[in-house]
Amino acid sequence: MAQHQQIMKSRVIEIDSKETWDFVAFQANKQGCPVIVHFTASWCLPSVAMEPFFEQLASSHPDIYFLLVDVDEVKELASKMEIKAMPTFLFVKEGAVVDKLVGANPEEIKNRVVGLTNYNH
Repeated sequence: MAQHQQIMKSRVIEIDSKETWDFVAFQANKQGCPVIVHFTASWCLPSVAMEPFFEQLASSHPDIYFLLVDVDEVKELASKMEIKAMPTFLFVKEGAVVDKLVGANPEEIKNRVVGLTNYNH
């Protein structure tokens, strides 16, 4: 039962392949929703520490797609997006990266989410 509640609670979509990325990106673009991508790695403690914050942010902004990408699991995507450090957060609108933030800085991420949603309207 606890596992079921966790699944229901999470609004963050874990990207496990290039195909999943393409599908979710297509859906977001079709719906006109901005996307925030958290590039992470299981061995990067600051990145792992940001995950609960990212979940909370996702719950507060149902109009935005929140994606989690483990760079070791989806290397092709990390390379394509030129991810060099973790955590890296990409802010995407209409299929294009409009902002990028490297580092675990919750306040700055919140500010950029507000900017992304204002950019949306």
